[in-house]
Amino acid sequence: MPNLVMEYAEPVVERVNIPGLLDDLHTILLECGIFEPESVKSRSYRCHNWLVGESRDLDTFIHIELTMLSGRSAEVKRELSRALMSALEQHASTINSLTVDIRDMDSDCFLKVSC
Repeated sequence: MPNLVMEYAEPVVERVNIPGLLDDLHTILLECGIFEPESVKSRSYRCHNWLVGESRDLDTFIHIELTMLSGRSAEVKRELSRALMSALEQHASTINSLTVDIRDMDSDCFLKVSC
């Protein structure tokens, strides 16, 4: 049940193949052996407005947030984080800030309806 969300500053589209990057990130999740392939969801959103720090000026960024049901070890999460960052670095070495954040979803509270 992982959800990968990639947010990126608007100017990133001029330097990075966003569909290709998203596909590579999605493939990492499909091939890591941790998730049921049909449960992997990945999407991206372009940010049109953002502020960073006191000067409020960071030209470009890409931020990955991966949420998944709780229960995975810290080492598994670190390995996923490293793999996702490696793909980011391969695709987006000219981007000012690249970040990955992995978060647990509370499996007792998560609900899903599939039609």
